[in-house]
Amino acid sequence: MEPYAEPRAQYLRFAREADDSPCFRDWSLAIAEDPEVLAWLAALPAGKAQPNLVLAAARWHGVPAPGPYAALREALLGPASAAIRATVLERRTQTNEVRRLATLVPAFAALAADGGAPDEPVALVEVGASAGLCLYPDRWGYRWTDPAGRTLAEAPRAGAGELSCTVDLHPGAAGPPAYPSAPPAVAWRAGLDLHPLDVTDPDTTGWLETLVWPEHDDRRELLRRAVEVARADPPDLREGDLLTGLPALVEEAAAHGPVVVFHSAVVAYLVEEDRARFHDLMTDLVAAGACRWVSNEGPNVLPRVTATGPEPPATPTFVLGVNGRAAAWTHGHGRSMTWL
Repeated sequence: MEPYAEPRAQYLRFAREADDSPCFRDWSLAIAEDPEVLAWLAALPAGKAQPNLVLAAARWHGVPAPGPYAALREALLGPASAAIRATVLERRTQTNEVRRLATLVPAFAALAADGGAPDEPVALVEVGASAGLCLYPDRWGYRWTDPAGRTLAEAPRAGAGELSCTVDLHPGAAGPPAYPSAPPAVAWRAGLDLHPLDVTDPDTTGWLETLVWPEHDDRRELLRRAVEVARADPPDLREGDLLTGLPALVEEAAAHGPVVVFHSAVVAYLVEEDRARFHDLMTDLVAAGACRWVSNEGPNVLPRVTATGPEPPATPTFVLGVNGRAAAWTHGHGRSMTWL
C-alpha cells in the first residue's frame, strides 16, 4: 500500500494485494483501465485515492459488493458521486486487523525472552491504534500451524476466541522461534492516533465493518468479537502525532512494566521524510532502553528494516521487524508468516 502513489499504480498494486477478494481485484483492474474514473480519483486530495478508502465509501453508499463493476462506475461518476467523495474526504482507512496479533505475539514473546523475564507483564503502546482493537493480545488464544496444517504451537485462552496463523521458514533459517505457551501478560495498554475511534459508537464500528473486503466473512466475525472485547474494557486512546507524542507516552508506560511499542500498516500513511524520522525516533528510543519495538509494515515503508533481511517476494507482503531488524514476512491480514 502506497497511498501517495498515482491512482493507476495504486489500483494495479491493490489488484495484486486483493487476490483473495475477486470483487476488489476485478474492480481495481477495471479502474486501472478506466480514464474517467482515474480522473475522478486524481482530483481527490493527496492520500485520498487509496483503494480501500474509495471502495469502502462506495459500498457505504449502497454499491453492492460482490457486484458488477458497472454499478461501481455509475456510483463514482453519476448522481452518488458527490456523497461518495464527501465520505472519502471525511473518513479514513483505520482498519483493525485483529488476526495480525497471531503474527505479532511471537515477536512480543521473542522480545520478552531476550529481556530475561519472559513472564513479566508488559506495557503495550500501539502507534496508529485506530479503535484500539489490537491492544488486547491477552484476550485471545493462538494456534500456529505449518503449511500442511499440523499444529506447531498453541497458546490457549478461553475468551474472545482463537487466532490462527500458518507458519513457514525461509530457506536457510536456523529454525522456528520459541512460541509462547500462553497469551502475553499485559500490565498496561494505550494507543496513540491522530484520530482515535470510539469503539462504543455504532457508526464507527459500522464503518470498520465496511472496510473489511466483501467476501471476508471470517474477518468481519473476528472484528465483531474484537469490538465486544474493547467495549467491555474501553481502551486508553490518546489523540496525537506519533512523531511528537510517542516519547511522552513511552515514558508514562514505563511506570507499569517493560514497554513494547508496536504498529501495523500505519507508517505507510506518512510521507517518505516522516517515515525516516519515525525510524530514527524508534531507533533512538530502543538504544536508550526506553522500549522495545515491533513493526509490521510494507517492504518499502521502513526500508532500513527491510534491508536487514532477504529480498522480499514479489507477492505483496509485510515485513515484521523486531527492534529494527527483519524477523519475518507476514500476510497483510495475519493469515500466515514466514520466519527469516
